[in-house]
Amino acid sequence: MLISCEIGEEQSLYSQLKNIPEVKDCMITYGSYDVVAEFVTDTPSQMNEIIISKIRKLQNIRSTITLRVIN
Repeated sequence: MLISCEIGEEQSLYSQLKNIPEVKDCMITYGSYDVVAEFVTDTPSQMNEIIISKIRKLQNIRSTITLRVIN
């Protein structure tokens, strides 16, 4: 997931994301997006639940783009 956050809130958002069990990796980036988060779910409905109830409700998020990867 590509995430844009409020200016100066990258580290705070990173810390919040690392506390979500489904988030397997998280990186602060420079450019159009501030944070890249990788999370893993077993089903599309679980993915929707994580996005809606856990990630998008975090403070200081301005926007997200979800990239669904299929192995």
